[in-house]
Amino acid sequence: MAGVKRALISVSDKSGIVEFARELSGLGVEILSTGGTARALKDAGIPVKDVSEHTGFPEMMDGRLKTLHPKVHGGLLWRRDNSKDREEVEKHNIESIDMVVVNLYPFEQTVSKPDVKFDVAIENIDIGGPTMLRAASKNFKDVIVIVDPDDYSKVLDEMKSNNNEAGYDTKYYLARKVFSHTARYDTLISTYLNREAEPDDIFPPTLNMSYSRISSLRYGENPHMKAAVYREPLHKGLSLVDAKILQGREMSFNNYLDSSAVIDLAKEFKGQPAAVIVKHNNPCGVSLADSLHKAYKQAFETDPISAFGGVISLNENVDEATAKEILNLFVEIIIAPGFDPDALKLLAAKPNIRLIELDITKDATGFEMRKIQGGLLVQEKDTGMIEDMKSLKVVTKRKPTDDEYAAMAFAWRVCKHMKSNAIIYASGDRTLGIGCGQTSRVDSARLAAMKAENYNISLNNSAAASDAFFPNRDGIDVIAKAGATAVIQPGGSIKDSDTIAAADEHNMAMVFSGMRHFRH
Repeated sequence: MAGVKRALISVSDKSGIVEFARELSGLGVEILSTGGTARALKDAGIPVKDVSEHTGFPEMMDGRLKTLHPKVHGGLLWRRDNSKDREEVEKHNIESIDMVVVNLYPFEQTVSKPDVKFDVAIENIDIGGPTMLRAASKNFKDVIVIVDPDDYSKVLDEMKSNNNEAGYDTKYYLARKVFSHTARYDTLISTYLNREAEPDDIFPPTLNMSYSRISSLRYGENPHMKAAVYREPLHKGLSLVDAKILQGREMSFNNYLDSSAVIDLAKEFKGQPAAVIVKHNNPCGVSLADSLHKAYKQAFETDPISAFGGVISLNENVDEATAKEILNLFVEIIIAPGFDPDALKLLAAKPNIRLIELDITKDATGFEMRKIQGGLLVQEKDTGMIEDMKSLKVVTKRKPTDDEYAAMAFAWRVCKHMKSNAIIYASGDRTLGIGCGQTSRVDSARLAAMKAENYNISLNNSAAASDAFFPNRDGIDVIAKAGATAVIQPGGSIKDSDTIAAADEHNMAMVFSGMRHFRH
């Protein structure tokens, strides 16, 4: 290739385009353009030839038809080292187009606006742009194609030092970037149209995913594993990847996992100060109180050893007293809607603590996805709630007291966020003992009771929650021995009658939720 002689420029994102086009013109490149881009370049005093003049065919249909023409696509697609291609373009008077600079109609920005009209969304589906990009990218050995303004300077530098040409590696990089870009663009359109057509069908026949990489991470769950973090397309609502990080080291793979878990649980509590501490994706302390400081202290006291190196979420702005209390412990991350100036000043003394400002009241949307060998499992997020505990079926002789109902309600909210075979002991405003991740439910009941005993926390008159049914009465026996007087569980075991009998023997109150919160 003899270098770029002619470039077609048509962009919706005009950042840097005037400067780039001026440099191209200074290198002797003829510029073809359309619509608003042509006007912007002409207004800047840059010589521009309209594509309609180049093709001899006018723009039509309110600009829907501009570049779909053999003189455009022939100029892009003909192989410069192919004699038959050369004969055909000469026969049909098709001139080479050696560079395409295109970014597409802002479909994503358009459909992200609240209450966008369907017809408006449709008009923001670009047709000519992706077609030119794909044509130029297919012929990348002969055509430079740019979709990202960040690449303008790189291309110019190479052209200036290489007779208006860019190197093979650069052109190949740009072509790969284009196909990723157009694939994502089509995915956004497909996702939007499917949602519009079937708003209640959350599992479309084809699940298209085109996540944008935000950054590579230092490593994955373990140092020998590589990792990266991506942004979900067309995401609405709560977004951890877009949260404001006020201070601290770069987020790690495990930091993101724990932060997501702590936010999910913190969202359960509204209306009064709440503190949640998570370690290795499992809560190790949760509390409500009349002040944030007290809520944090009570959450910490549930399991001080596990809280070491944990992730904390608070549902109110962090004040000085709470910040001072937290500084007594090594923590990885604090997530809150905001931080008071005095609190920020104190926390700045520990610059490695990551401070994340995030409004956790926003809705958490989207799927939960897990990769399996050869496939992908997709499910809804577990948003199941029990608004009125007293509406549940009491299966024991004794009914719960008001205090027991309150304790069961609190324990049930926390239980939903634990790993398998979870048992939570709680009062009405705090966790007292937590056991989870065990292969048997009775072991989780013992573990939770043992931890409470280790930290001198009384389980007398507490309530217990179980994420799934008790397969045998032994779990109920352990819970009663620990001091709990009420239990909430889904029910549904073939041995429910045995567990009910056990609860009656211990004069416990037990309710069946009819809802399971099992998590692997």
